[in-house]
Amino acid sequence: MPKKPLRKVVFPAAGMGTRFLPATKAIPKEMLTIVDKPLIQYGVEESLASSMDEILIITGRGKNTIEDHFDISAELERNLLAVGKEKMFKKISRISRMANIAYVRQKQALGLGHAVLCAAPWIGDEPFGVQLADELILGKEPAMQQLRTVHEATGASVIGLVEVASSDVHKYGIVKAKQEGDLLRLDSMIEKPSADYAPSNLAIVGRYIFTPTLFEKLKDTKPSINGEIQLTDAMNQLAHEEAVYGVVLTGQRFDAGNPEGFLAANAILGLQHPDYAPALTLLLANILAKN
Repeated sequence: MPKKPLRKVVFPAAGMGTRFLPATKAIPKEMLTIVDKPLIQYGVEESLASSMDEILIITGRGKNTIEDHFDISAELERNLLAVGKEKMFKKISRISRMANIAYVRQKQALGLGHAVLCAAPWIGDEPFGVQLADELILGKEPAMQQLRTVHEATGASVIGLVEVASSDVHKYGIVKAKQEGDLLRLDSMIEKPSADYAPSNLAIVGRYIFTPTLFEKLKDTKPSINGEIQLTDAMNQLAHEEAVYGVVLTGQRFDAGNPEGFLAANAILGLQHPDYAPALTLLLANILAKN
């Protein structure tokens, strides 16, 4: 049977974003902006640039603005054209038409593994991607494309990795891996280990491609002590039965899921933005000179 093409990608976006309260009391974390567009849009654009154009967003209560952002706003578009703002019209029109996006509601916050499992009826028996929008990775080659290249060569699941300092391994899922030719095969994953117990300094950073076998493992995964179904547990089981590879990603990476990383992303990308960089550079120079 011929291998099915990789077209589908899942964005879990049902979390409450408690690290950004009170900002996220009424605004989804995924809609917080980095310079001039929300985090979720960066993620969708990355997937489209990686030839993954069937997109499912897992939402929850209070996430309606995500759907509104990618929907057509005929009144807004008419108003922009009426006042001669053609450049802005094209930008807004492109967002509304860049992809056909489906939505599934995660009614209970039972962890990342449960959120991915909610996508099972939509995925069927095809390979699929999973992308966490608050991990912002920008570079010449999209992060999901870097994973896709290995998946297409092997047909296997592929996980995005970055090297982190030993003092930071307790913040991430950390992999144990071995070299297999030009590829990095994963043996196991440990969720947020101490530096003494971490098998490496290679951290999982919100970019995944899975074979549909993952759903079998998620269904068999028992909830953790806090009642959540951990994606890492299912990935461990998957790696025991079939090959799972890792890719150390290239590009600028920002952990925009925490306030420090979010502010860093806005500052650095603001200084790189062609429209805002000159004024922002001058402003920061004046602030630094006064201090």
